[in-house]
Amino acid sequence: MENIELPKFHETFNPILEILSDGKIINHRELLKRVIDKYYSKLPKELLDQKTKTGETLILNRIAWGKSYLKKGGYIFYPERGMVQITDKGKASKKKKLNLKEIESDSGLMEFYTEEKYKTKQENFQVSNSTPQDLIDKGFSDIEAQIKSDLLERLKNIDPYYFEKVILILLKKMGYGDFIETSKSGDGGIDGIINEDKLGLDKIYIQAKRYDENKVREKDIRNFIGAMSGDTRKGVFVTTTDFDKGAIQKAHDAHHNIILIDGKKLVDLMHQYNVGVQIKSYYEIKQLDEDFFEGE
Repeated sequence: MENIELPKFHETFNPILEILSDGKIINHRELLKRVIDKYYSKLPKELLDQKTKTGETLILNRIAWGKSYLKKGGYIFYPERGMVQITDKGKASKKKKLNLKEIESDSGLMEFYTEEKYKTKQENFQVSNSTPQDLIDKGFSDIEAQIKSDLLERLKNIDPYYFEKVILILLKKMGYGDFIETSKSGDGGIDGIINEDKLGLDKIYIQAKRYDENKVREKDIRNFIGAMSGDTRKGVFVTTTDFDKGAIQKAHDAHHNIILIDGKKLVDLMHQYNVGVQIKSYYEIKQLDEDFFEGE
């Protein structure tokens, strides 16, 4: 008798693309439902009801991971929050059977996993030589990289004024003092002010630039320094992208103490201080209590 199993996440690539093949924008949850209804509804109920260790429906989890890989490979995209649509690349590939090796070799996905800024323990990872703890650590690393990538993408698309507020909330979570949002006109390039002490005698000026691709230039740092006037010598400049060499050098040479936070560092901090993310589940791992048996 044939051993029936749930599909592996990479086996959902083509079903996902087929559901999206008409080019319409559909809701993420509706996509999952349609994939199950069309391709997996005849599986035994006990399989479809299987849960992960944290109680999530396993088939939904695998389809969601398949969707994430297709997104990183450029086969689908998210035109708006919670919505999914196929790309031209996805339309062109839906007639052939995509496999995991092909998706992993795609430049977009490999950049996600192996770019210097997002390296994880993925490199040179051999399952056959790994302990269960290695597998757990790899899984956490992969999930963390995925969340940070999604977080950075979301930051690049939110309202610029709300992005400024996000930065101030982050700094507050990090333990800095009360902050003041500056007015949205005539603020001289200053997006917020943090008072390090209760009386506001020691201030930190904040500049937040929400870019999609452009790097922060030397001119931006120079304007930031000029906007500080004589009020403070401390500043934090945050961006969703990166700083070019001229900007980094200008901040380094300035008489002011200027901290630069690029996109990678920003999402690292937001992940660490739970800003824009939330804890989804806990995993409990037990080991033998040797002390318990000492008195036998």
